[in-house]
Amino acid sequence: MADNDRLAHHLYDAEGDVVRDKPWIIRTYAGHSSAKASNELYRSNLSRGQTGLSIAFDLATQCGYDSDEDIARPEVGKVGVPINSLDDFEILFDQIPIEQMNTSMTINGTAMWLLSLYVALARERGVDTKLLNGTTQNDLIKEYLARGTYIFPPAESLRIIAEMYEFCLEEMPKWNASNICSYHLQEAGATPTQELAFALANALSLLDLLKERGRFTDEQFDRAVGRISFFVNAGIRFVEEMCKMRAFNEMWEEFTTERYDVKDPKFRRFRYGVQVNSLGLTEAQPENNAWRILIETLGVTLSRDARARAVQLPAWNEALSLPRPWDQQWALRLQQILAYETDLLEYPDIFEGSVVVRSKVDELKRDALAEIETIMAMGGVAPAIESGYMKSALVRSMGERMSAINNGEQIVVGVNKWTDGLPSPLLAGEDGGIFKVGGDASETLENLERTRRSRDPERVERALEALKEAARSGESMMEPSIECALARVTTGEWAGALRSVFGEYRPATGVDGQKLGLAVDRVERLRERINVLADKLGHRPRIVVGKPGLDGHSNGAEVIAVSARHVGFDVIYSGIRLSAEEIVRSAVEEDADLIGASVLSGSHVELARQIREGLKDAGAHDRISLVVGGIIPKDDFDALEQLGVKRVFTPSDYDLIDIMESMVDVIDAAG
Repeated sequence: MADNDRLAHHLYDAEGDVVRDKPWIIRTYAGHSSAKASNELYRSNLSRGQTGLSIAFDLATQCGYDSDEDIARPEVGKVGVPINSLDDFEILFDQIPIEQMNTSMTINGTAMWLLSLYVALARERGVDTKLLNGTTQNDLIKEYLARGTYIFPPAESLRIIAEMYEFCLEEMPKWNASNICSYHLQEAGATPTQELAFALANALSLLDLLKERGRFTDEQFDRAVGRISFFVNAGIRFVEEMCKMRAFNEMWEEFTTERYDVKDPKFRRFRYGVQVNSLGLTEAQPENNAWRILIETLGVTLSRDARARAVQLPAWNEALSLPRPWDQQWALRLQQILAYETDLLEYPDIFEGSVVVRSKVDELKRDALAEIETIMAMGGVAPAIESGYMKSALVRSMGERMSAINNGEQIVVGVNKWTDGLPSPLLAGEDGGIFKVGGDASETLENLERTRRSRDPERVERALEALKEAARSGESMMEPSIECALARVTTGEWAGALRSVFGEYRPATGVDGQKLGLAVDRVERLRERINVLADKLGHRPRIVVGKPGLDGHSNGAEVIAVSARHVGFDVIYSGIRLSAEEIVRSAVEEDADLIGASVLSGSHVELARQIREGLKDAGAHDRISLVVGGIIPKDDFDALEQLGVKRVFTPSDYDLIDIMESMVDVIDAAG
């Protein structure tokens, strides 16, 4: 067909025939209970039309612990699949042809280990690793800022990522060794400008490191640039989100061309997957979440020039619990309807030439570039993390967001406006519309014990020593890690070996010096009440905000810590991944009046029990009260109250002053 015969609203192939784009990779993010249960779920989802795997690992696996370690036991299988050794991987991928699969693994601190297990599985199956296609998320920067499953310090973490790129480039050329993940930055309160800036600064710092290490020729470096992928968030302001994605595309093209002189346009392509926003999903009127998810999906699919290459969607009830298989199927069907029933994939970019879109994209690029220049002037993301600059910026943004919701400036339907509604039929039925993961970890623990009994102890010891020697010497840790996997080293042993060389890291919490824009009159009345309570107690009321267990989602805890300090409490907040024993010790030593525990992993009952037992052992259970907040089904309220928990807060408790007043009530009653 001649060019002048072509119609602007059609897509054409090289021969001039009208074509339709292929759909993006359709995924659901899944994994729970055990390797066997997760394998059954994956095979079921694939049979329903899912076209890629997105694996959720439990918190013990993410943080580098074996399932039978004390800190791990409450979390086993709760928010993902537990993986202790290659034996678990064999069960997880049973009857799944990994050489034909696009597998995404949401794993960061232990990403090298899970990749090594995948490679070891391929080698034992006789699969050529060059056929393996997929991604290890492996973004430690956003872990320090938002998600919390870091283990090692920034420099050592970046070295691990670099070594994975150096291994994968030739051995696994279709594998993304990392995935720059701005998704959790938005969950932690990032504005579109911050999401753009922090993610791109992260990618630039990684590429600068690969350059400095000097292990690649120019041609290899260009190919390494082509393996950088991104995992982004799409919020409810879908026009702004679509413009954000166009800005991402344009800025990546500019950086890869001007900063790194990448010649081949296919290596400059901005490749990204997406999960739409879970932060905005509400416990109140949860049926509304179905429409939120659809609208957010449009932000990353409507614009062809900035369309996601892979999409996974949360389920309508994720503010209540993990989704049931039916809920995941519903989310899957939304993608399939959008991709196959609508005409979305038949047109060129429908926003090309829009003056409004062009202006918004330019504004986002300008503001993001200024922020990137600030970060790079500090020496890149690692110094910006270590100084607390990036974390403080996110805590401030989250505080502003929560203040706007509290003041009614930002409307959330069913939460702070139009709150009256008929009961949701989706919450009817015996299960109340939620999915509870069974607390029985016996299958996982039996598999772990079987692995330890059947392996060769001498091979295990040699493999771990070789891994530690590589860590000390600066040699690549990939092949030693793969040998560890083949020797049936466990997740905790692998991470423990590297902890012994690199140590562990605790970043800044970002809460110091923050303030909230809450209603002044209510704050003043509450401060007066707290002053009266201080006179009664003989000291200012003191609370410990604790994150027990391995759950790293610290946004809620940080907002509570900032809010409590803002209204006049003395606040002790030491960050995430604390044992119940450490939280109790802090409360006793600081002579606290209240512990506020934040748990989003589903382990709230067990962790509350541990805290209460710790307080009893310390003789402080009568003078230090406990409140718990998180994603907590109402069915668990009675169990928590029987343990002595004085208040239970869920996502529907959005009003920060109400929460603060409740904590004053608890302390006042106890005092």
